[in-house]
Amino acid sequence: MNGQLNWFKGGLLLGAAFLLAVAFVKPIGVSTQFVIADGMVWNLVSDKVIQKEPESKSGYASPNAYLNKSGGKYAKNVANPVNYSFIFVIAMVAGAFLSSRLGGPKPTGPDRRAPEVWRQRFGESPLLRYATVFFAGVLVLFGARLAGGCTSGHMMSGMMQTSLSGYLFAAGAFAAAVPAAVLVYKRK
Repeated sequence: MNGQLNWFKGGLLLGAAFLLAVAFVKPIGVSTQFVIADGMVWNLVSDKVIQKEPESKSGYASPNAYLNKSGGKYAKNVANPVNYSFIFVIAMVAGAFLSSRLGGPKPTGPDRRAPEVWRQRFGESPLLRYATVFFAGVLVLFGARLAGGCTSGHMMSGMMQTSLSGYLFAAGAFAAAVPAAVLVYKRK
């Protein structure tokens, strides 16, 4: 495996991390934190986004219906972002960076810009790759918010808790992803 963890060991480690999170803190889900980050930026440019509201459940309120839901829970997270969920997202980014620096072999040459399967199908343009990846990320995040949660919340945490919606989400995700990958990369 060239010094890298194989998929089975990685899956066991990921499962253990999710199990510990569910057992000791709360189920993992991260897409809401993008909404919180948006609210933080919005709150920097407008003093009307978040208000202290002693009568609300959280002590905060917002004229934005989404931030105000659950008794102003998200409004409170925008006002006080240093919480488990936001730190978890920051730790994910830091962990990915550390993994890129410390883990296994590094791609060289053209593989640094894009994997061979991408280059064969779409060419060498890094601009096209970056634009496509950015657009795909926006689309996935939009879908996650539309579904009320992301793959980590619905699929991984949901299935771990034996939630029917988690299993349905996983089936739907793979039912869409496999044909999309075959269409995009042309099965050989």
